[in-house]
Amino acid sequence: MGFEDRRFNVNLSILFTELPLLERPAAAAAAGFTAVELWWPWVDSPTPGRSALDALKRAIEDAGVQLTGLNFYAGRLPGPDRGALSLPGVESERFRANVEVATGFAESVGCTALNALYGNRVDGVDPAEQDALALENLVLAARAADRIGAILLIEALNRPESPRYPLVGAPAAVGIVDKVNEATGLGNAKFLMDLYHLSMNGEDLPRVIETYAPKTGHVQIADNPGRGAPGTGSLPLADLLDQLTKAGYDGLVGLEYKPGDRPSAEAFDWLPR
Repeated sequence: MGFEDRRFNVNLSILFTELPLLERPAAAAAAGFTAVELWWPWVDSPTPGRSALDALKRAIEDAGVQLTGLNFYAGRLPGPDRGALSLPGVESERFRANVEVATGFAESVGCTALNALYGNRVDGVDPAEQDALALENLVLAARAADRIGAILLIEALNRPESPRYPLVGAPAAVGIVDKVNEATGLGNAKFLMDLYHLSMNGEDLPRVIETYAPKTGHVQIADNPGRGAPGTGSLPLADLLDQLTKAGYDGLVGLEYKPGDRPSAEAFDWLPR
């Protein structure tokens, strides 16, 4: 099958960033996409004003694309911050304030997947304290997502780029998925399988797919090395996506790669047309 007959969405927080936020949905549509996803767009504000939310909603609707995934507030991304929900004090409070805003916005545009980045380890704080806080906030997020018919995604990142992020392997992230589902009884927490991050960890990707595809709610791709488009590195992404299909995953595949030194609209030449 290769890349044929795949359903891709494009992450507008890493592609089309040469454009203002409100112009990106239309640019994605012009490039042939009908679905998009976003990190939390307002990195300095977990609770932006109604005018900002309404403007983004109009831009998405006017472009005729579907927002299929949205991150909860996670601090400044890209950058050293990696989530807020396990950080004691102000950042955790900002995350909790964001939960209702993010789920409300997701509901308004029909988005059914919300991604919660776990949060870095903090000097001087017991990891067990952070983990307890994280579970409390993830349970809050899962219940809010369930109220709008959405799933909660939990993602593993990679140790070289995020050395203080504790979920740096598929088993660690899926372990948190299981804890959230056990705590809520809802079953709506799922694994976000990012093949780039997992490859950076040196994980056995075929084994990860075989083991964790049933608990996977979304897949993201970028090639490695370089986090560029498929074909710019050495990952056998087409084969890995075929394996995912055989393992029962039939959802969207998110394009979360860097366009390189060219405009984003020119970074899709690997896609079958």
